[in-house]
Amino acid sequence: MSDPNHPENPGLGDVLAAQKTLTGITRVTALEGSRYLGDLVGAPVRLKCENLQRTGSFKLRGAYTRIAGLDDAERARGVVAASAGNHAQGVALAASLLGVESTVFMPAGAPLPKIAATREYGAEVRLRGQVVDETLAAAEEYARTTGAVLIHPFDHPDVVAGQGTVGLEILEQCPEVRTIVVGIGGGGLAAGVALAVKALRPDVAVIGVQAEGSAAYPPSLAAGRPVALPEVSTMADGMKVGRPGDVPFRIIADLVDEVRTVSEDALSAALLLCLERAKLVVEPAGASPVAALLSAPEAFDGPVVAVLSGGNVDPVVLERSLRHGMAAAGRYLSLRLRVPDRPGVLAALLGALSVADANVLAVNHVRTDPGLGVSEAEVELQLETQGPRHCVEVREALGAAGYRILG
Repeated sequence: MSDPNHPENPGLGDVLAAQKTLTGITRVTALEGSRYLGDLVGAPVRLKCENLQRTGSFKLRGAYTRIAGLDDAERARGVVAASAGNHAQGVALAASLLGVESTVFMPAGAPLPKIAATREYGAEVRLRGQVVDETLAAAEEYARTTGAVLIHPFDHPDVVAGQGTVGLEILEQCPEVRTIVVGIGGGGLAAGVALAVKALRPDVAVIGVQAEGSAAYPPSLAAGRPVALPEVSTMADGMKVGRPGDVPFRIIADLVDEVRTVSEDALSAALLLCLERAKLVVEPAGASPVAALLSAPEAFDGPVVAVLSGGNVDPVVLERSLRHGMAAAGRYLSLRLRVPDRPGVLAALLGALSVADANVLAVNHVRTDPGLGVSEAEVELQLETQGPRHCVEVREALGAAGYRILG
């Protein structure tokens, strides 16, 4: 049941067939409410928890649908894929479940937990390139030389159809939905969701979200064709795609109502919110719909469903993202003060901070700067605070205690 204008495009019938294929393979993931986001938006907001899907992301849906559609001769040649991690794990598990050998190419900087998980699911892992586009080129060359079938992470009708089952589940779980917000890397998930949702509920808005540093869709949509970015840079490794896929681009251009971009600060804040408020571990790409809601809550007609596409985050990236998110939310405060260089002054300063309920993370006590007087010292402080208002209160408390804040 493909689009007659583009016979290679999937249609609603393909998504419904994928849903049957995936029965007993993928989970119908939970739809959790968020009171905090609901208050912000002014309407109910629910989180579609694909971060709790098998392999930790939605990718198993498309990968299994694609591999299950191969004939015996194709399966015998094995499959190959390229991915920063989530598609890699989806392909590895899907191939193992179907008894097919898999080779997965991953960027050299892919998170170690994703590499380890892909191997544990049964794939042979090879590290090539720095971004997904370079890694994909290596996988395509492998497919040409060995005959293995390339399982593209987003640019294939079967993959898009499999991802579209997320949209079917949302309509079943939340029939009153007015807006669905979904992240976009290459576009497979957004295209699949839009395909399913617009066929059944054309009144529902589908909003795509990209990280500012890897936003290939806005210029591509403006040009009317996929346009490659000269470079991509974002903490959201699941979104480091420099060129939209041909199949998802056509669908997104026709069916997605809007594509928004979000900053790295917004991604960090969204990841922090998911962890603190929703008790959900979500990777930066998966948190992009929440970042869009935080950035412009007035722009979304509710009830809203935000798709948390994945939860496979490197602990190092998680720590860095949370620290960045706390800084963006005003939860950290850096200060420099000039104080007399005599015994007891530093202890008194720390006591004043204790009274102000500021948690001291780091102290740098400088006595040797040539700009200091003979009897002066400079103190650099890293503080954890309770938010922007508390930052102001800490500054005022130090000023009232007689301390001179330099910056």
